[in-house]
Amino acid sequence: MNENDPRTLDCGKTVEELSDYLAAGRSPSDPRIETCPECLNALQGLTRLTQLFQDLITQDVADLPAPSENWFQGIMTNIHREVRAGRSVPLPHPDIRVDLSLTEGAVLALIRSVGDTVPGLLVGASRLDGDVETPGAPVEVSVTASVLWNRSIPDAAHQLRELICVALAAHTALNVISVDITIEDLHGDLPNTVIHKEH
Repeated sequence: MNENDPRTLDCGKTVEELSDYLAAGRSPSDPRIETCPECLNALQGLTRLTQLFQDLITQDVADLPAPSENWFQGIMTNIHREVRAGRSVPLPHPDIRVDLSLTEGAVLALIRSVGDTVPGLLVGASRLDGDVETPGAPVEVSVTASVLWNRSIPDAAHQLRELICVALAAHTALNVISVDITIEDLHGDLPNTVIHKEH
């Protein structure tokens, strides 16, 4: 990610450009975007955020305040951060001459994609704490999320935690010693209020 402008990806595209591209139905197709892993990760996050906004509009939330601009901006900021490459996460291979790895950004994108499968839940931010570049080193995963106002908060947090554990075990070699889920707010309610923690 461009250090001078955090809204610009390493590939040169901005999240605002990707938002416009998504709003146009990804037409005409831009091969520079459709073949770029960073852009595709960002598009996935933007698609989920757009769908959430549409869901909130169509549901009966007349008695709840609309999500603030800061709430959506916070999600966008986290998407900006996640699409950067970050550290290298080694993958095992039987041939010692083969050096395989994932980027930290890819792991964070995996966590967000898992969150997208939990009904009524939106991942806010995720973080890998520990030495992810050393095989076997303990790693702690921290995730914040928002839950739809009428969704069971403990159930959503528990489901997300279980899915993250399964996904990381299947797709990485990280030695995950804990996955902490913090539900910070409800869709449409005041943000930055810790409602539930799942360890």
